[in-house]
Amino acid sequence: MTETTETTAGISQNDDVAAAIAAKADRARRAARVLAQADRDWKDRAITAIAEKLDANRPSIVAGNGRDLERGRANGTTEALLDRLRLDDQRIDGLISSLEDLRGLPDPVGEVMRGETLPNGLRLRQIHVPIGVVGAIYEARPNVTVDIAGLALKSGNAVLLRGGSAAEESNKVLIGLIREALDSVGLPADTVQGIDELGRPGATALMGARGKVDLLIPRGGRNLIQAVVNNATVPVIETGEGNVHLFLDASAPDELAVPIIVNAKTHRTSVCNAAETLLIHKDAIAARSVLEGLSGAGVRLHVDERAAELARGLNTVPATDEDWSTEYLDLDIAVGVVDSLDEAVEHIRRYSTGHTEAIITNDLANSERFIREIDSAAVIVNASTRFTDGGQLGLGAEVGISTQKMHARGPMGLRELTTTKWIVQGDGHIRG
Repeated sequence: MTETTETTAGISQNDDVAAAIAAKADRARRAARVLAQADRDWKDRAITAIAEKLDANRPSIVAGNGRDLERGRANGTTEALLDRLRLDDQRIDGLISSLEDLRGLPDPVGEVMRGETLPNGLRLRQIHVPIGVVGAIYEARPNVTVDIAGLALKSGNAVLLRGGSAAEESNKVLIGLIREALDSVGLPADTVQGIDELGRPGATALMGARGKVDLLIPRGGRNLIQAVVNNATVPVIETGEGNVHLFLDASAPDELAVPIIVNAKTHRTSVCNAAETLLIHKDAIAARSVLEGLSGAGVRLHVDERAAELARGLNTVPATDEDWSTEYLDLDIAVGVVDSLDEAVEHIRRYSTGHTEAIITNDLANSERFIREIDSAAVIVNASTRFTDGGQLGLGAEVGISTQKMHARGPMGLRELTTTKWIVQGDGHIRG
């Protein structure tokens, strides 16, 4: 019997969605069992087939994406979010390149983490194995569809993908091509399934599919991530929100500081590894040049009182308390002046989301202190924060950037999509 606290139509609809998610998860589980037996060569052939499908079907990908972009503009979507959503030939090239990089990486499945023979003769191994069925909930990022599908495939997992209504047409095309590619090499098409057609009730049902789905990964803005973290009964790895900090130390010269800081803020503003707060040491020799570089690149500076003096005549607005915790994802940055490295570290500890923090310095002692005292998933010295990225760090791609402190932290590549099991081999051993 169904509950009577909702309308009959509502119950029927919700039950139907939950049943649809359960059926997809069951098909994914069967696919994962097949995939777990596939060797590296077989999985790499599937990755090659996906890359070839994307290359051969560029017009249909761009057309589907165009429908999403047109709908987004009509709905008043910001330019920053439209940039996340966009797929053009150059970005399709990037997806193909990421798949080629992924193909060249070692297969983590079966890799031995540790092994030994105990004094009693028992032989032990701890090995990497697939997680099983992984769910992903993300928004307006169709490139993520390909990244997650490729990583899941190579690490032996099946995936259920909720890419959101903003990218629904793009994801429909991409998932269709991926499934065709899998089928062409004899792997189950149900290794990769979309659930966008089930709408928000589908996402809710996915969050509650404990026992059907082994892991859920949200990727997107704060509201999406917190909704999943707070409501899911499926185990969740928290990812993504990036209130990313830069600290300009006193000693950093213009030629080091300006390119790094401008790149960290402006290379792509709509991504989670873009810088959102700049802290400037009160004696920083590059301070004015950095602020001029940012303003000249079209960045609006949200400045505290001391930073306002340094930025006189530039594109500024007064900073509010809210600015220090804002992930702008646009051409804005919060700017404050601090008296010391200690004050910078204290500010970062207070406002950081644990994603990425960087120091620009010519002082080795200060860089070492920054590394020791900053507790984020990535700590960078004298380089752009845009390098906190699975592809840039040699992981092939990423399913997200974990900001938690569980087994996966930072960019999540192949190994982060595996768990482990113990192999214990004996010769008639019994425990006394």
